[in-house]
Amino acid sequence: MRQILSVLHTEQSVSLEALVVRLGSSKATLRRDLAELDEQGLLVRTHGGARANESSAEIPARLRDSQARDAKILIARTAAQMIPTGPHALAVNGGTTTHDVLRALHYRTGLTVITNALTIATDCAANPRFNVIMTGGKVRSSSLEAVGPLAEATFRSMNIGTAVLGTDGISAEGGVTTHDDTEARTNNAMVNAAKRVIVVADGSKVGEVTLAKMADLTQIDDLVTDPSADPTALDQIAQAGVRIHVVSYKNTIGS
Repeated sequence: MRQILSVLHTEQSVSLEALVVRLGSSKATLRRDLAELDEQGLLVRTHGGARANESSAEIPARLRDSQARDAKILIARTAAQMIPTGPHALAVNGGTTTHDVLRALHYRTGLTVITNALTIATDCAANPRFNVIMTGGKVRSSSLEAVGPLAEATFRSMNIGTAVLGTDGISAEGGVTTHDDTEARTNNAMVNAAKRVIVVADGSKVGEVTLAKMADLTQIDDLVTDPSADPTALDQIAQAGVRIHVVSYKNTIGS
């Protein structure tokens, strides 16, 4: 289903026969997947295929975990090493890479995790070493993040040492962006409350601009990405004063 949504994100419409060829799945399997995605409002079924649903540009959180997994784990490990030792307030928004940052910090003591992401809060709450603060707010079904005035007020009331920000796009042109404007405002409150902001983004997000701005590049201290990122886009981001960290694939995932 993630692959179907990725195809529609770039091509807007696709036939069932084309999906069979591209994805190697049977027509019966694809028809079931299309029916489920249509029921969830993530695409619109058509005669012989499907087209993109303009109101749902983002891939839901539950379908994102397999995207660029090796790169995201290396990015997360690098970002985790940048978190100061000792007692520290760490804020994170939702996303598979930010979630992986906290998994890489599972051994840490004295860490207070402040998040508006339900999946991250639930996972971190099971770790007795973490002190977890969950914001209030309205929960978005696609990202499983709490957004709106309650979430923004929670972030504004905190003295955050480091914010780790996942994103749908980062560029010199658009800053740090996401698909939803309400989510962007909530994440901007997190950014404004933090002394240091680290953006974690695999190479596919670098140079991309999506609907709503979460932060200007002047608010970002570091970007951690992978070698697939566009070098020209990275140079432009660096010129705005952001420190660029490109992970090395020599660091094996199993180490």
